[in-house]
Amino acid sequence: MSYHSWLECIRGCGRRYSIYDVVYRCEECDGLLDVEHDLESLKDRSAADWKALFDQRTRTNEWPYGSGVWGKKEWVCPQIDVANVVSLGEGNTPLLKVERLGQEIGLPNLWVKLCGTSHTGSFKDLGMTVLVSVVRQMIAGGKPIQAVACASTGDTSAALAAYCAAAGIPAIVFLPRGKVSMAQLAQPIAHGALVLALDTDFDGCMRIVQQVTADQTIYLANSMNSLRIEGQKTVGIEIVQQLGWEVPDWVIIPAGNLGNVSALGRGFLMMKELGLIDRLPRIAAAQAANANPLYLSYLAGFRKHQPVIAQKTLASAIQIGAPVSYERAVKVLRAFEGVVEQASEDELANAAARADRAGLYCCPQTGVALAALFKLMERQEVLPEHRVVVISTAHGLKFTNFKVGYHEQTLADVIARYANPPLELPAEYSAVRRAIDQATAGWRG
Repeated sequence: MSYHSWLECIRGCGRRYSIYDVVYRCEECDGLLDVEHDLESLKDRSAADWKALFDQRTRTNEWPYGSGVWGKKEWVCPQIDVANVVSLGEGNTPLLKVERLGQEIGLPNLWVKLCGTSHTGSFKDLGMTVLVSVVRQMIAGGKPIQAVACASTGDTSAALAAYCAAAGIPAIVFLPRGKVSMAQLAQPIAHGALVLALDTDFDGCMRIVQQVTADQTIYLANSMNSLRIEGQKTVGIEIVQQLGWEVPDWVIIPAGNLGNVSALGRGFLMMKELGLIDRLPRIAAAQAANANPLYLSYLAGFRKHQPVIAQKTLASAIQIGAPVSYERAVKVLRAFEGVVEQASEDELANAAARADRAGLYCCPQTGVALAALFKLMERQEVLPEHRVVVISTAHGLKFTNFKVGYHEQTLADVIARYANPPLELPAEYSAVRRAIDQATAGWRG
């Protein structure tokens, strides 16, 4: 069966484009675009057949279907030639049942989707494999694309640089100078991208990259480009698949530029439309209080999009005051009885540290999502009998300074309740023995 997808304006004006057109907004009404699929054609397979196919592909080495994204190729980008797929083994990340933390907070069915267990250490790989693959096919078809560019708070630039390096396509990344962790900065540099560190914040970088990509020979890789969202929507599909094709009650996701919120919803909606699930979860979008435009809009019933000037936050990957995918995210939250919560610097840091004490190693963005979960439980919106999945968007190793600063108790606006600095002792048995005895007395207590 020949499946097909296209770009279509999210505002319902009906304007359509090819996925190979260099276009990011509707030329009629300036709305963002989404990738749409011929769902009637996809219904030629039963829900049971789709489940069986996807399950089989999670156990294959056949190129490119062993990827968590390309194993769902018909639902993501059906018309691309397999020869042009650029994959680094993304997806199929663990869904971890977090028993100890769940018991501590009274939520025995708590799960964390470890999206940071990926090639570049974040969920951004899921979208970048699709975007760079389409660019590769566009170039093969004669489109005069010279480079791919993005603005980034760190993770997007790492993914873009890695996938472009694998494809042999030049990459340009715009970073806010001094606002990205060294681990994140090292990645695009290592992959040979042109790295431009600008004296501005992410929103300033985003304005400039949109100006630069008005030149159609430089292709835009930020999440306003709907190809990114198509790859990222596989997170929701994977969650359900890993739960034995059962739907969780809640999914809690960190929210910055809001493309990931939209992507999560699109995966669930597609499964429901094609009969693989019969209900939708509720979605909670979690923002840092220092960069909370979606939260403020939620409090006002989403009547108005109110960008803010994002203040410095430990959750630097979501330090965004003017999210590009606001309109998409609001549509999803309305469809999923969604809520929006925020977390202070103290709340997010201590939530991450508490989870670390239970065996995780959380990035600060995951700390925001966990802090939101704790608040939802306090308000009894999330109940003990609910099955809850928290999306962990990046690997904690990308944020070593955050971890060290927490345990050294040097983070601004944070009282480190779980600080565990190393004990510096003389190299003497008696001193070591005393320290061990004191610690074990505390454990027994």
